[in-house]
Amino acid sequence: MSNLIRLIGRRLVALPIMILGVTFLVFFVMSFSPVDPARLALGEAASEDALEAYREEHGLNLPMLIRYGHFLLGLLRLDLGTSKGNTSVTELVAYAFPITLQLTFVGLIIAVCISFVLGVIAALYRDGWPDQFIRVLSIAALATPSFWLAILLIQAFGTVPSGTGWFPALINSWVPFTQDPGTYINNMLLPSFALAVPVAGSLTRVVRTAMVEELDKDYVRTAIGAGIPKHIVIGRNVLRNALITPITVLGLRVGYLMGGAVIIEIIFNIQAMGQLILDGVTRNDVYLVQGVTLTVSIAFILINIVVDLLYVLVNPRIRSV
Repeated sequence: MSNLIRLIGRRLVALPIMILGVTFLVFFVMSFSPVDPARLALGEAASEDALEAYREEHGLNLPMLIRYGHFLLGLLRLDLGTSKGNTSVTELVAYAFPITLQLTFVGLIIAVCISFVLGVIAALYRDGWPDQFIRVLSIAALATPSFWLAILLIQAFGTVPSGTGWFPALINSWVPFTQDPGTYINNMLLPSFALAVPVAGSLTRVVRTAMVEELDKDYVRTAIGAGIPKHIVIGRNVLRNALITPITVLGLRVGYLMGGAVIIEIIFNIQAMGQLILDGVTRNDVYLVQGVTLTVSIAFILINIVVDLLYVLVNPRIRSV
C-alpha cells in the first residue's frame, strides 16, 4: 500500500508541473500572433489613443513574463479572457467543452467495446479465419479517416435526399441526455461511431497481441492441464492480465479522440469546441483560440494522469517498483 501511495504521489506532484508547462507553451506561441488584442476588443474603428489606453489598462505593453504571470492569475480565477464581441471565453468554453467531452467518451466506449470483443475473438481463434478476417477489418478501420467515414455515414444514414433519414445529418441544437434521452442518443450515434472506428482498429490489434502473449504463458497451460475449464482460466486470469497493456495506450487514444472530435463536430454542425476554434481562427480571435487550446491540453493531461493511476491499480506488479 505504501508503494501505491508513493506512485500516486509522484503523479500528483508532476500534474501541476505539466499544467504549468502547457500554459507557458500556449501563452508563448499565442504571443507571436500578429493580431492586436486591443483592436480585437475595441474594434477596427477605435482610435490610437483608445487602443493605447486599453493596452496600458490591461498590461499589454509589459514584458512577456509579467504578462504570463497576469495570465496565470487570471486562470486561477477561471478567467480565459474576453472574446471578440466582448464575450467571456470562459462562458463559451463552459458550454462547449462538456459536449466535446461527451462525444469523446461515447466514442471511447464504442471503441473499447468493439476492440475488446474483436481482439479476444481473434486471439482465441489465432491464425484461423476469424483471426484473418478481424485482422483485415482492423487494418481497414485503422486506415479510415474519421472525417471521411463521417461523410459516408451522413450520406448513407443521415437526413439527406440520398440517405435513409434515420439520423440527423446536421445537429442544429444540442439536446442534453437528461432532457430527451432518445434525441440525445440519436444525435450522438453517427458522430461518435465515426470517431470510434479508427481507434477501435488500433486497439483491436493491441488487445489481440496482449491476449496471445498471455495465452502462451506457462500458468495458462498448467491451469488447463490441471483440469480447470479453459473459459474459467481465460475469464479470471487471462483477460485481467491481458488488459494491462491496452490500458497503457488508452490515454493516448483519448487524446486522438478529443482531437478528432473537433473535426467531427464541424462536420455535424455540433456547437462545441470544434466550432469555437474554427470561429476563433476565422475571426482572428486570439483569446478564444488560446482558451480552447489550453482547455483541451489540460484535459488531455488530466485524462492521462487518470489512466496512469488506473494502470497502477490494475497492475499489482508495478506497485512494488
